[in-house]
Amino acid sequence: MFCGIYRNRRVLVTGHSGFKGSWLSLWLLRMGAEICGVALPMKTRHCHFSLLGLGKRKNMRSEYADIRCPETLERIVSDFRPEIVFHLAAQPLVRLSCEEPVETFETNVMGTIHLLEACRRTDSVRAVVAVTSDKCYENSGSGRPFREADPMGGYDPYSASKGCAELAVSCWRRSFFHSSRGGGGEEERPGGSKEKRASGDRSGLLLASARAGNVIGGGDWAENRLVPDLMKAAEDGKTVTLRNPSAVRPWQHVLEPLSGYLQLGSLLWRGHSEFAEGWNFGPSPDEFVTVRSAAEQFAGIWDRVRFRMEPDPDAPHEAPLLRLDCSKAAERLGWHGVWDSAEAFRKTAEWYRAFLSEGTLNTEWDLDEYLLRAEERKLEWIK
Repeated sequence: MFCGIYRNRRVLVTGHSGFKGSWLSLWLLRMGAEICGVALPMKTRHCHFSLLGLGKRKNMRSEYADIRCPETLERIVSDFRPEIVFHLAAQPLVRLSCEEPVETFETNVMGTIHLLEACRRTDSVRAVVAVTSDKCYENSGSGRPFREADPMGGYDPYSASKGCAELAVSCWRRSFFHSSRGGGGEEERPGGSKEKRASGDRSGLLLASARAGNVIGGGDWAENRLVPDLMKAAEDGKTVTLRNPSAVRPWQHVLEPLSGYLQLGSLLWRGHSEFAEGWNFGPSPDEFVTVRSAAEQFAGIWDRVRFRMEPDPDAPHEAPLLRLDCSKAAERLGWHGVWDSAEAFRKTAEWYRAFLSEGTLNTEWDLDEYLLRAEERKLEWIK
């Protein structure tokens, strides 16, 4: 997969013990990577990373640290000397961002900047993929799918912090990280003019950002998210209240954007500077589903899932419609999804049902099935 780039490669993953980070760490370990993970200790009911026993596996090193501390982050990066970096660590919750806006900006913006600075000072780093969110865009409510060139924005602190993180990534890419390997102190600008590069230039380090839709799958236990709330309530025999049932979201299984991140990291490591940009990873245009419909599909798969609809007028603002245009990734990266939304809902519900009812983990099985389906479809990254 991915031209074998990740075998014996040193890869740093921030947020490695979280929902997406644990799936990514598993996949990287299966490909033979040597991983250093950076995250805060998990406080959720069940930790997917621990359930998988990833911390005990060969080639997995964990550093439990706060990315808001630049000295600690720089020490970890300089000691490990990664070649590829995936930045997933974040404060990811809209409701919590309204309660703790300063901490949200400190983590999502300054934490990102601290990581980029640590990478800039470590000459082993060749590729960085910074993961933000589909909520980074300025949402006017028009319903048009967001394209990568659309302006950044954000109504709530979480969304705004992700927009700011994207601006920081763009700034560091243009100011410090360049595709040429040495030579010259100027960079070509559109129109043929030249601009002086900033001091501390890191020629050869390529930086891209990735914006994914609503990601679901086994092992997510975060508060105030639809799937974890439904599944925790099913475990406890309770009913979930849907506060925004008509909201439309781009639901996708967690393995879908991860395949995009890994493909992007592979291309950057090989020196393809044309891919050092922002990228959307989401479902096809006809795969956008309301919160109510998603809950109904989960209930249809597992009869212990129960919900009622009581819109909350005092709930924090959330955009009623979020859609991503992923044609750029399809056309230029050759990236396409493997599972449609119905399959993503089924796999996710079955994972929680098996774990909560029988204590069985379907994670490795789901990854095997996903890879088999990708191979059958002859997707670009499976080569």
